Amino acid sequence: MTVQVRLPGEAWAGVEAGTEALLERWLVTQGAHVHQGQPIAEIVLVKTNMQVEAPSDGVLSRILVAQEATFGPDQALGEITPD
Repeated sequence: MTVQVRLPGEAWAGVEAGTEALLERWLVTQGAHVHQGQPIAEIVLVKTNMQVEAPSDGVLSRILVAQEATFGPDQALGEITPD
């Protein structure tokens, strides 16, 4: 079973409907082993830079949003396959 990587909901709080975020860059590559809480991507949302942390230990098995692509509030950015 995979765990989806998402920008936490609180990051979207107070953001105008229809606003998209930019996945500026992945800090790890697909296939890399990650640890829960490890920063794995950099995001820009309404001129604010933030990092997305791995929600669990495992392998970043799929990148669903490419670098420099935009995404919405409910969109998964990637998937982690737990160890």
